[in-house]
Amino acid sequence: MDIRELRSFVTVVHAGSISRAAQELHIAQPAISRQIAKLEEELKTPLLVRHGRGVALTPAGGRLLERAEMMLQYLGDTVAHVHDEQAHQREHLSIGLTPAIGQIIGPTLIRRFRKTWPLAQLHAREGLSTSLQSWLLDGQIEVAIVYNQPLMEAFDLCPLFSEPMVLIAPPGEPERPIRFADIVDRPLILPALPHSNRRLIEQAAVQNGVRLNVVLEVDSAALTRQLVHDGVGYSITAQLAVRDFMKAGRLVARPIERPSLRSSVAIATLHNVRSSRLAQTWNELMVEELRKLVLHGAWSDAADWLGN
Repeated sequence: MDIRELRSFVTVVHAGSISRAAQELHIAQPAISRQIAKLEEELKTPLLVRHGRGVALTPAGGRLLERAEMMLQYLGDTVAHVHDEQAHQREHLSIGLTPAIGQIIGPTLIRRFRKTWPLAQLHAREGLSTSLQSWLLDGQIEVAIVYNQPLMEAFDLCPLFSEPMVLIAPPGEPERPIRFADIVDRPLILPALPHSNRRLIEQAAVQNGVRLNVVLEVDSAALTRQLVHDGVGYSITAQLAVRDFMKAGRLVARPIERPSLRSSVAIATLHNVRSSRLAQTWNELMVEELRKLVLHGAWSDAADWLGN
């Protein structure tokens, strides 16, 4: 079936006669009659009944009319969509950020993204790496930035940078380095498994024959920092996550050595799922902002760039 034949058929039905349809379409009556006849021949059934006052639908013609109107409507919408230069901008992107990264570069990223895609809908979700991993698998977010993500077949990872992990202590604690083995004497406040930091610390403990003294399991970074400040215990976290609190004198960060621990940061997306244009833009902006901080900015003394 030709789209012109369907359009002529629908116009004839709504006009009530071939002559009025010819006037609307600016086509000669014989041409429209041939198009209707061709449709009837292709479908092998009469579509219209001709009478003195015009035409009437047969049962088969009624069924075709319903489908033809839907097809013509969809075609019209498609043409409008193709010619709408801003239609592609009215898309939606859901992204995931960890609290530390979100606080540091989130506002800048969002401002730059909205400048590039002013009409796009952006949904920014904040959570721990384990939550971001689940949201990726469920399709609730398209891209996430994660810490210490283990290799999994479901994900594609783009490594960005690594940073040292430190023992955070209350004010007044000496700032000199501490051996990993000596941490066992201190009451620790750590997130519960399967938190990525906890998993990394537990692996190091097993490898070095150390048993950790975990007195509290707290998944909130803000609450953990306050408990350490109040002298309830110690914690182990990435250095950049407590950088501002160290400068303000609210916490002390002691480098861990023999062995040192490093936390890695990567962009995670679902394997074999092509990223949307919005996600590609977001990733490019995120890499650019983090690269500036690590290579030339405030993080250059504490982080090592892993990406390209």
